[in-house]
Amino acid sequence: MAGVAITRMDLTAGQLRQASVRSRDSNAARRMLALALVMEGKSRSEAAASCGMDRQTLRDWVHRYNAFGLDGLIDRKAPGAAPLLSPSQMQEVAELVRQGPDPTVHGVVRWRRIDLSRLIEERWGVRLAERSVGDLLRRLGFRRMSVRPRCPEQDVAAQEAHKKTSPTWSPPACRPGRAASRSSSGGRTKHASASRAR
Repeated sequence: MAGVAITRMDLTAGQLRQASVRSRDSNAARRMLALALVMEGKSRSEAAASCGMDRQTLRDWVHRYNAFGLDGLIDRKAPGAAPLLSPSQMQEVAELVRQGPDPTVHGVVRWRRIDLSRLIEERWGVRLAERSVGDLLRRLGFRRMSVRPRCPEQDVAAQEAHKKTSPTWSPPACRPGRAASRSSSGGRTKHASASRAR
């Protein structure tokens, strides 16, 4: 099979080598080196093998280089999957999360991912896994919080009144301890007499 000719001549083999050294993309740098080897007269098989690819792959990169230059040697990012919810639907989910659930309507006092997944499916017919709901909430700027849910029937005024009438607790004052003795045993020591020292 005849090799595809390198028709783009704006860079020499030496300049391709210099570009490979400056490149932060190791894959693109290998492709630049392979093309530089071909331009220096190496066979396609030898250039491909020395840069860790087969001859057909090198041929594909020659096509990309001829069409797009150095930018053609960089891996293109694959486009992600299209979002299942429209921007307006996502904003509606965000508003629901901000408002919180209505226990009489939704049957819960705090949103969980599984609850939001069910609600999204009921409203828009889109089935999202719990993990996908978590990703959606992160994209919308919400963080996961573990807070104790409040009972909807609790009396806030009664709780505040109880706080005001409850005695405040304070730790007992520290009593000063005895003054420490001069010696470690607690008693005074006597010097040994001269007669005993003999």
